[in-house]
Amino acid sequence: MPAISLIIPVYNREKFVAAAIGSVLRQSEKDFEVVVWDDGSTDNSVEVARRAIGGDPRFRIVQAEHSGLAKTTNAAARLLTGQYMGVVDSDDAITPTALDETRAFLDAHPDVGVVYSDYITMDEQGKLLGPGSRTKIPYSKDRLLIDFMTFHFRLIRRELFSAVGGLDESMITGSDYDLCLRLSEVTKIEHLAKPLYLYRVHKQTVSSGKRLEQIMESKAAIERALKRRGMDRQYEVDVELIGKFRLNKKA
Repeated sequence: MPAISLIIPVYNREKFVAAAIGSVLRQSEKDFEVVVWDDGSTDNSVEVARRAIGGDPRFRIVQAEHSGLAKTTNAAARLLTGQYMGVVDSDDAITPTALDETRAFLDAHPDVGVVYSDYITMDEQGKLLGPGSRTKIPYSKDRLLIDFMTFHFRLIRRELFSAVGGLDESMITGSDYDLCLRLSEVTKIEHLAKPLYLYRVHKQTVSSGKRLEQIMESKAAIERALKRRGMDRQYEVDVELIGKFRLNKKA
């Protein structure tokens, strides 16, 4: 049984998936397995992934019909065997010590169920843009109700992912936040203040293309968390939508 299991969910990411896989191959931690789950891509993502893996037996590629990120991740999670699990988005990457450092933290802190790191943003071409802002917010279980600071990279004790039911498959864009809220209610979460994840910003990201849907699903996740915590009689969620406009030159 490997120490760490990773999921790389893929959907039409032929441009980026090799970089994501390459970042895993360069890890200083070698005791891992990876499920690359292709969610019905219509481009050459699978072929690019196979070339990037190069026959490494720690990787497994699964091809399935398109079902969305939550269902994809849950299905892949059922194939994992490691003590710890994490997700690397197929358009992102992890730094060479990401698995080593997060595993060492969980090994040294058996009372902690989830550890998350800082991250660095990069553009579509992979040029580093600077530290991400979300993880600068101090973590607390209550603060998580309004700020999603438990961003990337996260390493989770695999049994906890199963215990909380995995990702909510009814959600399209807010399942990751919802998962973190549920995990915060059953385990201790700690922040490792090191940039171990490279988050790519481009037009096809969920946060860019489906921002309004993401906001409303996040609101629903918060409302459910308030109810679970017995706080819904005292608090309600208020969302402030701020319009931001820009002019893009036509093609």
